[in-house]
Amino acid sequence: MEPENNTRMLGFLLLGLSEEPELQPVMFGLFLSMYLTTVFGNLLIILAISSESHLHTPMYFFLSNLSFIDICVTSTTVPKTLSNIQTQSRVITYAGCITQMYFFVLFIVLDSLPLTVMAYDRFVAICHPLHYTVIMNPRLCGLLVLLSWIMSALNSSI
Repeated sequence: MEPENNTRMLGFLLLGLSEEPELQPVMFGLFLSMYLTTVFGNLLIILAISSESHLHTPMYFFLSNLSFIDICVTSTTVPKTLSNIQTQSRVITYAGCITQMYFFVLFIVLDSLPLTVMAYDRFVAICHPLHYTVIMNPRLCGLLVLLSWIMSALNSSI
């Protein structure tokens, strides 16, 4: 019988953040303040667009979608970083790493697609101003956002 290697990888060791314990509270405060600023700023944009009826246009619909995606991008990595700083843990499981990478790639790819859709919206508004409301109807806007999500999910699955 041949000897087998019974070594199993249970997780990854996270390196790169400061090893000095006196910098941990400073880093925690910096990451937390940036995270809260990003989340509350984007929530404020979404709230302003949804509460003001004059902003119910395709451009602002895409902007609120972009704000939601920005919240999702920051929420995939920063909470884990904050918990690692707070608990002094530097390990992430293999499944946790794969899951975090999937959602990070999903939202990063998804972050650029609404910008493309917004560029198309502005193209239609400038080049075809009389037909803008007919071309950029709510159904097409919803389909463009749905297509962006589908393309991003397929890309991150690869």
